Amino acid sequence: MRFFLGMLAGAIVIIGWVVLNPGQKKPMPITITFHAEMEGEPLVYDQFVYDNPGGTGQFRVRDFRFYLSNLSFGQGDQTFAEPESYHLLRFDNADKTHSITLPEVPLTSIDTVRFLIGVDPAANESIDVRGDLDPNSQMAWNWEVGYKFVVFEGALQVDQDVSPLVYHVGFSENAREVAFSLPADVLTETNGQIHLTVDPTKLFDGIARVDMQALPSVKFNRSDAAMLANNYATMIAPAF
Repeated sequence: MRFFLGMLAGAIVIIGWVVLNPGQKKPMPITITFHAEMEGEPLVYDQFVYDNPGGTGQFRVRDFRFYLSNLSFGQGDQTFAEPESYHLLRFDNADKTHSITLPEVPLTSIDTVRFLIGVDPAANESIDVRGDLDPNSQMAWNWEVGYKFVVFEGALQVDQDVSPLVYHVGFSENAREVAFSLPADVLTETNGQIHLTVDPTKLFDGIARVDMQALPSVKFNRSDAAMLANNYATMIAPAF
């Protein structure tokens, strides 16, 4: 009898929840796909096909990757933040894309998406393994605790001269927040898919224009790193 009454009470609670929450939806899966593009076309690796934004010559891309962290979604005054949200994005694949899928986002709709390019200071100053953060990875500095937020490597060709390009940016103050408003019903129309473009050219042609010949490398200079960080804050844009 006690078991039956317990079952009945549980059924009443469930029925009551359904009646009081008739429009409640199950958590939705969301996938964000980043498309690496330069000059409106998919990123091309290992070919001298791109003009030096601030000077003469053409450059090629050998390696391009960056950390994205603190991914969150908003619905009005509600926010869902992905736990352990640290992703290393790279585009050396056939499609020149990178996708992040969250299997359950407990919001009935989404009107904003927000994240950092880089790593938040607390995680950047830690040796804990979180998400794609690993202090033994190639993205970790070997001279202090912390990570390279953005890595861009390649070469510049001016006439017959070829010189290496190395840009590693990763002081804690170089993290940059990016936020977008989503069109109404974009997730319904795209079945939970959000598409964003990533333009590596913005590293050198944003708020400041960089002559790669004059500045072929950035690693430890905080002023140069801040300049590139201000530029890469604009390298991601919505594709809808």
